[in-house]
Amino acid sequence: MVEFSVKEYDNFTLVEFRLGDPITPDQLPHLLEMAPDVDPTKGVVISGRGPIWLHSALAHLYHPTKWVSHYDPRLGGAVVVQTHDPAVKVGQVIEVRA
Repeated sequence: MVEFSVKEYDNFTLVEFRLGDPITPDQLPHLLEMAPDVDPTKGVVISGRGPIWLHSALAHLYHPTKWVSHYDPRLGGAVVVQTHDPAVKVGQVIEVRA
């Protein structure tokens, strides 16, 4: 169904997902239960090819973290969509290196 992986960086956690099979909205509660726990004192970068409703639900799940962003390969970084850190602004692009 969905496979999650986590990579820790100094100030954020990269949460990547891969879809094995097509998913449907009625599976969303189960998918969110599968999502990995992250350190709320750091930001989170969400990355993966999937429906916008999955990205939105993951952003909501990780709202308590320092900030939430979505990786955009065209930018080579992650765009911050919400933040609790005055040093990190909505719309800021966070560099993500492999």
